[in-house]
Amino acid sequence: MSTVKKPLGKTELIDAVAKATKLEKTKAKAVIEATIDVITKELKKNGRVQLTGFGTFSTSRRKKRMGVNPKTGDKITIPARKVPKFTAGKALRDTIAG
Repeated sequence: MSTVKKPLGKTELIDAVAKATKLEKTKAKAVIEATIDVITKELKKNGRVQLTGFGTFSTSRRKKRMGVNPKTGDKITIPARKVPKFTAGKALRDTIAG
């Protein structure tokens, strides 16, 4: 039976970055939050954020489609929308693949 590893949350990420960079946790938190904010703002403007070797954050457009309400079984129209997308870079894929 395999065990499911708990995901690394924001708090644990801040702790890990602070330890790896020898920064105070408050400074590491500020850096991480600023990074997330910059990426979010760029995606909101339909931009892309490319981190060479790691990956690219971008947006994708989902078309309008038909779905089913799981409670009632009624058919519903799911509207078109813009969604965030992450494409892993070659170095990240190679590292994970072993």
